[in-house]
Amino acid sequence: MIATLRSIQPRATAMRPATQPSTVATNWKTALPVLAGSTFTLREMAVEDAPSLFAMLTTEEVARFISPPPTTVEGFERFIMWAQRERHAGNYACFGIVPHGMTTAIGIFQVRSLEPGFGTAEWGFAMGSQFWGSGIFAEGAHLVLDFAFDVIGARRLEARAAVANGRGNGALRKLGAVQEGLLRR
Repeated sequence: MIATLRSIQPRATAMRPATQPSTVATNWKTALPVLAGSTFTLREMAVEDAPSLFAMLTTEEVARFISPPPTTVEGFERFIMWAQRERHAGNYACFGIVPHGMTTAIGIFQVRSLEPGFGTAEWGFAMGSQFWGSGIFAEGAHLVLDFAFDVIGARRLEARAAVANGRGNGALRKLGAVQEGLLRR
């Protein structure tokens, strides 16, 4: 599979919206902050999210453009526990996407360090297809990007998206990502 490599640099403070959704600050290695959007919340994943993440992220429509997701609910439970250990070690942050009115996650945003100190990081996302086009991605992406740059201290974010994933590549371009190259198997 050929994938595009896109980078995003921090947005200038003057370019940020005048009213940003609220963020509750914490030491992210101890616990992720809750990032509040207008119709959803981004929060640390919990083991209780495993069944909904399994249902949302293993459909053909979603799974065809992401790294292979766990194949069982138990696999998602192990992934969630791994994500918490990696966050505690300062290597990884993974937010569950929880729409208002729901109690479990329908997708994730993740950021992982590519070098010590998070100078360069990779970020990614996956969401149940029922929520595509809802505006959750665009608003959530801005919250996660701000978290990565302002809280974690990343100076550069990279994303890898399959060339055939026109929707994902378009979303990255709207966020200001610039294609830098092609990766080959």
